[in-house]
Amino acid sequence: MKTLIPLCLALIGFAMPSSAQKKGPILNHIAVYVFNLEKSTAFYRDIVQIDTIPEPFHDGRHTWFKIGTHSQLHLIQGAKEITTHDKNSHLCFSVTSMDEFIARLNAHHIPFENWAGKAGTPTKRVDGVQQIYFTDPEGYWIEVNDDKY
Repeated sequence: MKTLIPLCLALIGFAMPSSAQKKGPILNHIAVYVFNLEKSTAFYRDIVQIDTIPEPFHDGRHTWFKIGTHSQLHLIQGAKEITTHDKNSHLCFSVTSMDEFIARLNAHHIPFENWAGKAGTPTKRVDGVQQIYFTDPEGYWIEVNDDKY
């Protein structure tokens, strides 16, 4: 009987919710306020190559992109002007081939730099991941890297 009590308590523990089993917040979307929706949409669709998804407003002021299993990027037109932003605030996307991505940037004459600001050169992190930085048409910084998840 003494050995049965710990076994029953252990089984009850498996049925009870624990804090380790709780699901934390999941990124739903990132909203970017833009001056020129058409130009920004083309950039993220054609250069960054993320897929658009239907958006519910149908008002010509929004473009939505799927950027993860449960996450989206929302472009919202209405900014009064294009502004500059600090590189520390950036969106980051991972790609399977840095060479192919850099070739696409070069083909479209889009300059990129490493973290230190050296033009046309990727940063190689201590873990071996390569990364580059460039701005979208609105001045928002984007990092692209070859991190393997």
